[in-house]
Amino acid sequence: MQDVRRWNIEEIIANKRKGCKDSAGTEPLQRDQSMKQSELEQLLKSMSLEEKINQMLQVTGDFYLGKTVITGPMRENGFTEESVAQAGSVIGLLGADVVKKVQKAYMEQQPHHIPLLFMLDVINGFKTVFPIPLGQGATFEPELSRRCAQAAAKEAAVAGLHVTFAPMVDLVRDARWGRVMESTGEDTYLNSCFSKAMVEGFQGSDLKEPYRVAACIKHFAGYGAPDAGRDYNTVELSEHTLREFYLPAYQAGIEAGSALVMTSFNTIDGVPATGNKWLMRDILRDEMGFDGVLISDWAAMEEIIYHGYCEDRSDAAKRSIAAGVDIDMMTGIYSERLLELIQNGTVEESLVDEAAMRILELKNKLGLFENPYKDADEEKSREIILCREHRELARECARKSFVLLKNEGILPIRKEQKTAFIGPYTDNHNILGAWSFIGTSEDAVSIRDAAMEVLDQSKTTFFQGCPVLDDTVKLEGFNSGEGAEEESKAATNLEAEKVKQEKMLQEAIEAAKEADLVIMPLGEHRLQSGEACSRAEIVIPEVQMELFRKICQVQPNVAVVLFNGRPLDIREISGKAKAVLEVWMPGTEGGHAILDVLTGTYNPTGKLTMSFPYSVGQVPVHYNEYSTGRPHVPGKDKDRFRSKYLDIPNTPLYPFGYGLSYTSFEVSKAELDRREMKLGQVLNATVKIKNTGETAGTQVLQLYIRDVKASVVRPVKELKGFCKVHLLPGEEKSVTFEIREEMLRFYSENKVFESEAGEFQVFIGVDSSVEDYERFYLRK
Repeated sequence: MQDVRRWNIEEIIANKRKGCKDSAGTEPLQRDQSMKQSELEQLLKSMSLEEKINQMLQVTGDFYLGKTVITGPMRENGFTEESVAQAGSVIGLLGADVVKKVQKAYMEQQPHHIPLLFMLDVINGFKTVFPIPLGQGATFEPELSRRCAQAAAKEAAVAGLHVTFAPMVDLVRDARWGRVMESTGEDTYLNSCFSKAMVEGFQGSDLKEPYRVAACIKHFAGYGAPDAGRDYNTVELSEHTLREFYLPAYQAGIEAGSALVMTSFNTIDGVPATGNKWLMRDILRDEMGFDGVLISDWAAMEEIIYHGYCEDRSDAAKRSIAAGVDIDMMTGIYSERLLELIQNGTVEESLVDEAAMRILELKNKLGLFENPYKDADEEKSREIILCREHRELARECARKSFVLLKNEGILPIRKEQKTAFIGPYTDNHNILGAWSFIGTSEDAVSIRDAAMEVLDQSKTTFFQGCPVLDDTVKLEGFNSGEGAEEESKAATNLEAEKVKQEKMLQEAIEAAKEADLVIMPLGEHRLQSGEACSRAEIVIPEVQMELFRKICQVQPNVAVVLFNGRPLDIREISGKAKAVLEVWMPGTEGGHAILDVLTGTYNPTGKLTMSFPYSVGQVPVHYNEYSTGRPHVPGKDKDRFRSKYLDIPNTPLYPFGYGLSYTSFEVSKAELDRREMKLGQVLNATVKIKNTGETAGTQVLQLYIRDVKASVVRPVKELKGFCKVHLLPGEEKSVTFEIREEMLRFYSENKVFESEAGEFQVFIGVDSSVEDYERFYLRK
């Protein structure tokens, strides 16, 4: 019979371990103040080797709730009653009452009363869910994402959490990869701006402050460039590309003070990141100056064996600790193997000491030694979570994230129109995104919910038209049960289901005929993007496309509202629909925000932060590419010996930075206040922008620079600045961008970041396709 034991909170409290009392014979659960560094050092010295190693173990909350038991197989994986009882951190356990109960029980039996860390992925909100990060990037407003992160931290903190595994700052260029939804896009500079803002939003200036949680930059490094866009795949990046484009956003988060960094699943230069000493010690620690806690991704320590890099679990433990990984997330490798490796002289105990010390320092920075419960509070949870203030912020962020891709004058909706909403997202509340673990669809506002509040119900109708997916599509992923059954079920009576869907379709067609305008909310299922959701065909499900085609046959005035977690191939939709509004996975207040834009209450301002490909054959595609020795010249398609496709354009369907408004703008050519710039000088580039339309609007001016000739090939354009400008009809403003020498630096042939003297081109426009430029020269 297997030895099966459960964690019993009440039993632990009643039967405390011997030796847990202080000199006064009490069981202190907290101190009056934080630990001094000298006290932390003394604490570390007083800890046994086993205790220090177990601080480096992270387990799931199910161990503490009796849902996961210690069986024979669990023991074989390195989990024992002792290691779980003394694990330094837990993932996936939340709720103020539960957290406080578990924390008390843990500290009662922990030999030195060291508090437990509670961690969770709080990506784009806690209970109040904001747009997915790819959508937040489209706001071009890092300060707004800082506020969203601050609100998410507040909700998470009162629920008892101390650490969030966010932000994800991986640069993304391949829309096939499902996790592009967690990034803010394809541009190094923009990602760096959002990385800094989100870290500051989660952490504030002091982690001890109320309602702050520790941020964790992920995934280090290069995770956003998997071969073939397939999750968990290998990564092939030159050191130049890694340093020039992928590392800066991590650096920005580290400089903002991120308390943790998470390793990535992929290889870099043929070595898995979790065991990559050069990457983690030389670059992350020494060059980038990171001195916080380095945590593996889920089971990543064990996976370096499967990569073929390590012989066994002992080898994986040796290489991971040598690389400086402090916390082992859910493999038990450290707790199982480190003690023996130290005893036989294979691993130095000093490596364990430095890892355990970093964990203790994080707990101290959070103020857990003086208050192990920190902000966990049941009453405040009820007041703060999903409060009106947070919902209003979610609505603001959502509407600013929407990108108007096309509009032939049919939006916004006019009051006198008969409007039919037709599509599976018309009354769909599953609009939170794949990584919204804590948010629930019941709390989300659908399009129909919002439309019923603001539109004339006598002139408005709502029809589903078809399911999100047909019954041949099988979904995988986190929380795949929520809202998925009705979309991806193996119907027991397929004939009845077929009849039902045919009726839905016919009702939708008749409604389209009678309407003046059809709004079609279409898109991916939320579980078709996210982790482990790579797709070779990045298209809207065919069952929805069939509905779209039939509606277009009977109604010329169709506006598509597009829900998705990645750029899609929308050539057919873009060609047939008269308007396309990209709304991503918009979050809790999605419906309200969408109606704000559809009705013109809010004039759309969003800009794409990831190019929409013409077809999947272009990916990875991004605006800041290198020129080739045989660049394609638009309009000269018969020039065979050029870098081009025979069957599709080189350029994406919609480029980085693209987004329309309900008004129109004119932007003058840039004027420079000097043609030469020397070190220490600032060059000013000025444009005039005018609102030439009939309604007020906001435009995002974007500054791009090209280094014409350098010691290594440079991109055709690079974003170096952006500015939101609000203009009334007919209003004109001058906008000036400062250009400084440090903006011209790059990873040169000397293997350092530096600028080089020479010619530069300055582009200022409303998206990355801007062609007009002015020249200046850097002199040294």
